[in-house]
Amino acid sequence: MFNQRKTEFVIRNSKENYLSLKILHIAPQNFAGMPYDFVKMHRRSGHESSLITLYKNTLNFPEDICLGMDLPGGKRAKAWRDSKAESSGDKVLKYAEPKNFAENIYFKLRDLKNSGLINKSIETHSLYNYDIYHFDGGMDLFRDMRFAKELKRRNKKIVCCYFGSDLRTRGIFKEMDEMSDLNLTVEFDHLKLHKNISYIYFPFDTDQFKIIKKRNKKLKIIHSPTNRKFKGTDKILKVINEIDKIRNIEFILLENTDREKVLKIKTECDLAIDQVGGELGGSGYGKNSVENLSMGIPTFTEFTEEYLIFLERNPFIHSTIDTLKENILKLTDNEELREDISVKGREWVESFHSFSAVSGKLQEYYGKFNIAADGK
Repeated sequence: MFNQRKTEFVIRNSKENYLSLKILHIAPQNFAGMPYDFVKMHRRSGHESSLITLYKNTLNFPEDICLGMDLPGGKRAKAWRDSKAESSGDKVLKYAEPKNFAENIYFKLRDLKNSGLINKSIETHSLYNYDIYHFDGGMDLFRDMRFAKELKRRNKKIVCCYFGSDLRTRGIFKEMDEMSDLNLTVEFDHLKLHKNISYIYFPFDTDQFKIIKKRNKKLKIIHSPTNRKFKGTDKILKVINEIDKIRNIEFILLENTDREKVLKIKTECDLAIDQVGGELGGSGYGKNSVENLSMGIPTFTEFTEEYLIFLERNPFIHSTIDTLKENILKLTDNEELREDISVKGREWVESFHSFSAVSGKLQEYYGKFNIAADGK
């Protein structure tokens, strides 16, 4: 497993002085706040870092430099995105490319429409003056990768980092993959999809939360899916209905809810369910679960056997849809067990997801792949 020693994220030059880096993150959206968490981690470690996004996120996560482009909406756009998700169970890495003539024309017109706004932002924010560029999700500002191509002409370092279903559903952009100096993922199953990718725990600001002792007469169980099919929500609801008949619980289902409201409600909850019985690939946990553990909320989620072995000492309650009911009953009936898992969960997050732990691992990758060798 990774060395989780507390360490400052620094690069040293030959004179052993700290060398501050300029690191730019590029992402379609600040999805779940994760791209911005990397930026916060860099800044806290003494580096200059920014995040530029194409579309405003819809759940009130922080924005940095947001271009505010129009994200296609309506039934047709939703159906198109859903069709991408339906293919996410494939175990073969795909290339992100237009599926037909109409899609090809659409992307060309989109680049043409947005080129003025993007180029103005590049100039206004001096986006060519960074040392390292993280393309979060492996996606460029332009569909034809012209920004990344210009970076390579300027001998800049490119890192592609994949956060969620993008690698499963959309696949990789071939040209971007060929330009990338380092590929990272926070998803375990991506290691089998991509032959040249390295795992890193995503950074999390553990100072934001603390364990709060609950005094609920009814045990509160929260489930906050971003996608019902991914999270197995419909199956989970059936299990909850069975438990509700025999135990004094309150089930809270939150969908498309403002982040601040979600966090407030979480502080009042005793247990959480992340994803169990999902149909569209992926398993394990994300930022939602790490928030839970930071608050001391025991969390049920499903893992593959390999993933469980990989996540050494993890505090999650591994559950399939067949064992979820039994596992929930065990914790509803045992306050001492809930408190023990609560403490272990908080400790695990600090050991593996804290800014110091993740930045230490990222520093190792920067050195191994010669990312910061040229400095400025």
